[in-house]
Amino acid sequence: MSHPVSQSADKVIDHMTLFRQPEYKELFERKKVEFEFGHSDEKVAEVSAWTKTKEYQEKNFAREAVTINPTKACQPIGAMFAAQGFEGTLPFVHGSQGCVAYYRTHLTRHFKEPNSAVSSSMTEDAAVFGGLNNMIDGLANAHSLYKPKMIAVFTTCMAEVIGDDLGGFIQNAKNKESVPQDFPVPHAHTPAFVGSHITGYDNMMKGILSYFWAKEEDFETPKTQSINIIPGFDGFAVGNNRELKRLFGLFGIDATILSDVSDNFDTPADGEYRMYDGGTTLEATKAAQHAKATISMQEYNTTQTLQFCKEKGQDVAKFNYPLGVAATDELLMKLSELTGKAIPAELRLERGRLVDAVADSHTHLHGKRFAVYGDPDFCLGMTRFLLEMGAEPVHILSTSGSKKWEKQVKKLLDGSPFGKNGAAYGGKDLWHMRSLMFTDPVDYLIGNSYGKYLERDTKTPLIRLTYPIFDRHHHHRYPTWGYQGALNVLVRILDRILEDADRQTDEVGKTDYSFDLIR
Repeated sequence: MSHPVSQSADKVIDHMTLFRQPEYKELFERKKVEFEFGHSDEKVAEVSAWTKTKEYQEKNFAREAVTINPTKACQPIGAMFAAQGFEGTLPFVHGSQGCVAYYRTHLTRHFKEPNSAVSSSMTEDAAVFGGLNNMIDGLANAHSLYKPKMIAVFTTCMAEVIGDDLGGFIQNAKNKESVPQDFPVPHAHTPAFVGSHITGYDNMMKGILSYFWAKEEDFETPKTQSINIIPGFDGFAVGNNRELKRLFGLFGIDATILSDVSDNFDTPADGEYRMYDGGTTLEATKAAQHAKATISMQEYNTTQTLQFCKEKGQDVAKFNYPLGVAATDELLMKLSELTGKAIPAELRLERGRLVDAVADSHTHLHGKRFAVYGDPDFCLGMTRFLLEMGAEPVHILSTSGSKKWEKQVKKLLDGSPFGKNGAAYGGKDLWHMRSLMFTDPVDYLIGNSYGKYLERDTKTPLIRLTYPIFDRHHHHRYPTWGYQGALNVLVRILDRILEDADRQTDEVGKTDYSFDLIR
């Protein structure tokens, strides 16, 4: 190199600055010329411009053989998330070590919290002959080393392709005394090549409840007045689950959150190591069979599980991410209906404060155009709240969204004058969203961290409000459900809008006539 090295032991430069130094600029240019053999900058710019056209959008939406940046993760991540919401539970991935490392990393990057899980360490021989021996040894080691109260087993692609029988393998392992016969080892088949993380969550939840509720209904045991709540896969679970508990306390309701991850993904740094923290107790999980009703906070996360609860004689109710005034109203009225308890006066005051906050700020939201992407339930809840605030949701996209989901979104849009320009896109990905944002631009984008590439490409400001959020910290500690949660979301959206207003008016002598102190 023709330049001296900028970094030394005495002068450590952050990578964001280091790679802008002359020697690295020269290195990158040589790499481009000598090794990449790409197209000219002119050709790249020409093709890039074409991908922003209506002509390209038609071709983009016609593709069938490839998915580009979907708004979903794979089934085992959802299964791991569900399992970690139960007391002393060790997730056990029947598959390779690399798979479990990915799932753990994905959750850790969002929650900034380590999470424990093991695998059966399947390799090439297990792929040919089956993973029974891996299961026998793996369960024995996991039980002996990590002292869990429950081991929740689920699969990866490899185990599903060769057709391993989890139920049979687990029983064989128990017969070999890997774990005691009465030790709880629920399981779920979670092939990563179909469905998504919300499917895996549903499969694991049903697997765990089926294990504890497996016996025929004991009709001599009367139903209790307790209510079960299933939160679903939720990146804001730490804040939302605690908000639910607060609501139950105000109501005086005996409620059980089935899969409560709030402590496991928010353990304190107090000098005590907790491999397992919090979670729904196994005793409460067993007793939940006799609850009066089970409520799902996210319909599309719990399709099978809620049907299973219904078959056990429970009343069931389902919501679509209860965010905003009307959605919270419906949740509280359902709780009141099921329990016979009046909605607490304190919650009525919270509702009024939220309505007041929306009224204070609606002028900044009115007429703003939004694109929204994420899980089906999140998109429904977010769209509904935007319409309440007088904003205009234009592109609503979910890779896991079905035709039924599209109809639900369309019904929401048709029910408001602010939804007339909106459309739902189920089964589409973020490359589809890119086309939509270039041909029909919006003011703001709501989604997860992967939207930052769309933000850079389309110059549309991103508001991070769903899982995963990798590049910002601690959002998951604040609720998005209930009146208080809706207020948090309102503030997040407003902050981005007002920051944008400052950015657009900060040029001295040219635009700063609108650089207002009060907005």
